[in-house]
Amino acid sequence: MRNIIVERLKQTPLEKQRLEIVERKGLGHPDYICDAIMEQISLHLSREYMKKTGTILHHNADKSLLVAGQAEVRFGGGCIKQPMLFIFGDRATTEFDGVKIDVEEIAINTAKEWFRKNLRFVDPEKHVKYQVELKPGSAGLVDIFRRKGKVLPANDTSAAVGYAPMTRTEKIVLKTEQFLNSREFKQRFPESGEDIKVMGYRNNNNLNLTISMAFVDRYVYGEEDYFEKKAKILEEVNKFVRSNTDFENINIQLNTLDARGRGVDGVYLTVLGTSADSGDSGQVGRGNRVNGLISLNRPFCSEAAAGKNPVSHVGKIYNVLTFRVAQHVYEETPELEEVYIWLLSEIGRPIDQPAVAAAQVVMKDDNSSIDKVRSKIAAILEYELENIDKFCAELAEGKIPIC
Repeated sequence: MRNIIVERLKQTPLEKQRLEIVERKGLGHPDYICDAIMEQISLHLSREYMKKTGTILHHNADKSLLVAGQAEVRFGGGCIKQPMLFIFGDRATTEFDGVKIDVEEIAINTAKEWFRKNLRFVDPEKHVKYQVELKPGSAGLVDIFRRKGKVLPANDTSAAVGYAPMTRTEKIVLKTEQFLNSREFKQRFPESGEDIKVMGYRNNNNLNLTISMAFVDRYVYGEEDYFEKKAKILEEVNKFVRSNTDFENINIQLNTLDARGRGVDGVYLTVLGTSADSGDSGQVGRGNRVNGLISLNRPFCSEAAAGKNPVSHVGKIYNVLTFRVAQHVYEETPELEEVYIWLLSEIGRPIDQPAVAAAQVVMKDDNSSIDKVRSKIAAILEYELENIDKFCAELAEGKIPIC
């Protein structure tokens, strides 16, 4: 029998609280780059392991550092003086029963492929250097992958929490970054770089968005041109936000550090569309949570999911699964206002048998009894855990985005 707890949570739903703060780090943010590339490396390793050995082997490619380079920005186009450095860590199986896997080649080729597909102005051969520090794992953790069964044992004692539904603030912060980094927007505004961060602050029914956007210097021909293009982009953002949400008052600001009269020093310019070309380094785990947001009012797991293996590392599996279960519970239980799902693993115990699986729910009607929905919620938790092997397969195939 699984240890499942369902309890009523006596609190004001976040949507009805006065204060809410939500952040989204976008496609070209150095932290996002690290998460996205290391997750792709895990997916490529998993495919190579399956191809060569018939099973996913031990790997936790969840440590990386993107060291910022040096650039000279100029109106009309600057230059890169020192390339970025991408450092890959932590552990990956390089040999199994006499079969060798070229982990270093997979890591570097995956990173280059990601840069080509996602950052228009980054040449992965010229603008980035690579340092691979993916070493073989410890004997105890490697042995987990030799054990038989429907699911593997957890490789760590770790806790995770997910929630549903998203608030209006969370939805619009996520949508705004995705809009600004869409292909259509870049075609219309090529001066807009991929390094975008959206910070949302809601005070009752008033929304404030502060957006940071790296401009690409080759498309900006002077200070006045910069501010004209910035004003046009800000106008587009206002149109988008106002047509996609229903707050009473909306205030949007873009690149608030800008100062007229200071030339290139007073505007946000980059050579490559990311601050990693000279201004800011990145690291796995400092970016978005697995639902794509950093919601400061919510409880969240401190584990970095990106790059962890998808069949044994609960820091990834439970992190993502809690959000799926929360959404499932919310959709199937109309009596609920808000759902929080908690999973706690125990190292060595099968991942479908957590030490505890808990649902904390906020009822829509203060007078409703939790007893009306307790068994339904417990059944959903049972179902999701019973089918965790299918969920892990989806993770391994890259069907579930995590940043």
